[in-house]
This record gives sequence, structure tokens and C-alpha cells, in this order.
Amino acid sequence: MFYAEEAGGQDCAGKSHLSAAAGELTKAYKTIKILLTRGRRLRWGRMDFMNKQQAAADGIRRRDGFASHWGYVLACIGSAVGMGNIWMFPSRVSKYGGGSFLIPYFLFVAIIGFSGVIGEMAFGRATRSGPVGAFQKALESRGGSGRAGRVLGTVPVLGSLALAIGYAVVMGWILKYTVGAFTGETLAPADVDGFSAQFGQMASSFGNNFWQVAGLVLVAVILIAGIGAGIEKVNKIMMPLFFLMFAGLAVYMAFQPGAAAGYRYMFTVDENIANPMTWVYALGQAFFSLSLAGNGTLIYGSYLKDDEDIIGSAWKVALFDTMAAMLAALVIIPAMATAGVNLFDGGPGLLFIHLPNLFKGIPGGTVLAAVFFIAVFFAGITSLINLFEAPIATLQERLGLTRAQAVLAILGIGTVISLCIQAIVGEWMDAVSIYICPLGAGMAGILFYWVFGSKFARAELQKGRKRPIGRWLEPMTKYVFCGLTAAVFVLGIVFQGIG
Repeated sequence: MFYAEEAGGQDCAGKSHLSAAAGELTKAYKTIKILLTRGRRLRWGRMDFMNKQQAAADGIRRRDGFASHWGYVLACIGSAVGMGNIWMFPSRVSKYGGGSFLIPYFLFVAIIGFSGVIGEMAFGRATRSGPVGAFQKALESRGGSGRAGRVLGTVPVLGSLALAIGYAVVMGWILKYTVGAFTGETLAPADVDGFSAQFGQMASSFGNNFWQVAGLVLVAVILIAGIGAGIEKVNKIMMPLFFLMFAGLAVYMAFQPGAAAGYRYMFTVDENIANPMTWVYALGQAFFSLSLAGNGTLIYGSYLKDDEDIIGSAWKVALFDTMAAMLAALVIIPAMATAGVNLFDGGPGLLFIHLPNLFKGIPGGTVLAAVFFIAVFFAGITSLINLFEAPIATLQERLGLTRAQAVLAILGIGTVISLCIQAIVGEWMDAVSIYICPLGAGMAGILFYWVFGSKFARAELQKGRKRPIGRWLEPMTKYVFCGLTAAVFVLGIVFQGIG
């Protein structure tokens, strides 16, 4: 509140009053100017803040990182390519009209790839931290509470750990069926009822302990080796083999009788294009297929060099993830058409019941089953190591643990809990994907694009890129992506899962 001061007992003279008022206006002007200057410094100085923070972090210790561009890209592809591509995408293409589903799916992949994926990559690289450290630095850059940032960052970390625990159960199933494809156990049942009983016995309480633990031991060995020597090398081997194996399976299925009917259906646009649910599930499929949750993609980005073109990397990840989904569909849909079976249900039932029953009746089915489950195993394990990486990196950053100590601590927790939830893993993963994953992705998007702000985000994304980024960036990221993330969260709750 502004007021007039008495000066030297002069309380009546007009000039004195006028002079005092002018003095107060001057003071007010100077105060406002100071506040505005501070605001501008806070707003425009976030780059300096982050540079100082990064320099401090680099001074404490050197972070492990990816050794090459394609090593990083393949690791991100390995993170994205998973069960959603194999057991969910083909069933949704079949259920929602083939090409009628593909059109909105391709559209959403492009939008999310050039907004959400690039954002999480750049967020991690800018802060050189996992979700906890990244969220903390974002709020601190605005003068907010670092503690609040750490609390918010814990949400996607716990989500990543919870999803990894559920995924570990599925990986145990895949490993058992992969080994069984060579021993003959996988294709041993006589009919679909026998395959169903075989899977039901395995997917029961403590029904697959050995293979589940064996898979987690393998994951621990890879993770202890580190980013460059472990994660990068494994993805450089497994991801190319995955694509080669599925491409070979697709070529084989193309020569089976009845396969042409499957292809025609896949690429036909029908009345489902106008069905709102087609667009809802296409959105969910694209969103979750690209592994957006504010954890895995963000933590991989934190190991990225400044000369990496993030936008260029993101479109490669989106492209190859889509190729993986299409290859799975080109194998599974023609195979079901060959058998005269409608493919409307995905999930574990497709992978562990219907496809083994189908392979059993196809010439060369034993070899097909072995190749198929090896490829699925590669897709699963590369996703699993990504899910475990966020909580492992968090323990390293927050508690100062060595790499081996953090891996053993997280994998120890993961092993115990995953063994206990074998019978309820479906409900467990549904809860995580419906509530935690889109929440983590939404918080990461808001903190990077809104809290750090457009200027900062554009500068970070421009690093390593020769061509300037167009005007599309701000509306695509701040409004379209954040809006789609909110839609995924709400629609997931309403329909109890769309991913």
C-alpha cells in the first residue's frame, strides 16, 4: 500500500505533497522494475541454472553412457518393442477393422513420437538425472521446492519398478516356453484345451519359480555390466535378430494357404474408421507402445551425449517400433487366417495358448515355435532391463550405491515380489498401466514443456541438430501431447485400460 510520508513538518504545502507523491511513484516504479527483472532472470536464466547443476553433477562423478548413436537408438527400440507389439497389436488390428485401426494408430505414433518421446529424451539429457533428480531440478528452476520434485519423481520410479516386477513374471513364462520349444514341451499338448491347461498350471501361484528366477539372474548380469558394456551391447545383438526372425516368420507365413485373406483384411478400411473406440484404442496402443511413463525413456536420455540429435533418434524409435508391431501382425494375422480362426482376443492367451496350438498344426511348426519364442524373448528382456534401470539409477544417485549394489538391491526386491504375484500378475500390471504410467508421462511433459518452459525445451532439443526446429514444436508439445496424456489417463480409468 502506497502512502505519503511527512517530511520536515511540511504537511500542508502543495509542492511538498506533490514532491512526496512523486517520490513514492518513483519508489514504486523501481520496485516493480526490480520484480520484473527478477522474473525475467528466473524465466530466462533457467539455462544457466541447469548448466551449473550439470557442471556440479559432472564434477562429482562421471556417468556411464551409450557409446554410439545406433547403440542408443537400438536400446530405445528394445525398450519400446515388447509384449504390446506382439500380443496386443495384432488382436486390435483384427478387432477394429484392419486398416481402419492402422490409420489412427500411425497418426498417434507420429504425434506422440514427435512430442512425448523427444520430451522425455531431452528431459533426461538436460538434467543428467533419473526422474527424481529431473523433477527436482525442474521445480527448483522456478524457485519451487526440491523436496516436492523428489516426491513427484518417485511416482514414475515406483511405477517402473512395479511394471518390471510384473514383466518379470511374463518373462519367466516366455523363457520356459522358449526352452520348451527345443525340448518339445511347448508343443506337447494335443489340443487347445491341453494348451490352456498347460498355461494355467504355469500361471498359478508359485507355478514357474525356476524359470522366473533364471530370467532375473540373466537380467542382473546384463545390468551390472552397465550402460555401454551391458545394455547397449545386448540391444545391438538382440534387436537386429528380433527383426530378422520376425521378418523370416512373416515370409514363411506368406506362402501358407489362406494367408492372402489375412493380408486383405489388414489393409482394408471399413466402417470401423468411424467408431470412436477404434480411435480410443489406437491412441492407447500408440501411447503405451512407445513406452511413455516418465521413467525408462527419460533415464536412457540421461546417458545421452549433447551432440545427439534427439528428434532424429525419436523418429527412428517410432519407426522401428511400428515396424515391429507390423511384423508381428504380418505373422499372427495370416497365421490365424490360415487356420480359419478369428483373432479378437490378445494378451497371454494368444501367446501361450492359441499360437502354440496353431504352430502344432503347421508344417515346420516345431522350428517356427522355436524361432518365434526366441524373438519374443529378445523383445521381452530388452524391455525388462529398461524398466529396472530407472529404480537402479535412482538408488545410485540418491544413496550413492555402486552399480552392483543398486542392481542387487532392486533385483532382490523384484524377485521376491514377482514370485508372490504370479497368480495375479494381470491385475497388477493393469493397475500400473492405467494409473501410474500416464500420470508419470503427464508430469514429465508438464515439468519439461511448461515448468522449464518452451525456450529451454527448444534449446535442449536443438542440441546436436543441424536444421532449426520448426514452429510446430510448442503447440505439438505443450498442448497436443499434454492433452493426449490427460485423455489416456481419463480414458484408461473409464474403460479400465486402453493400452
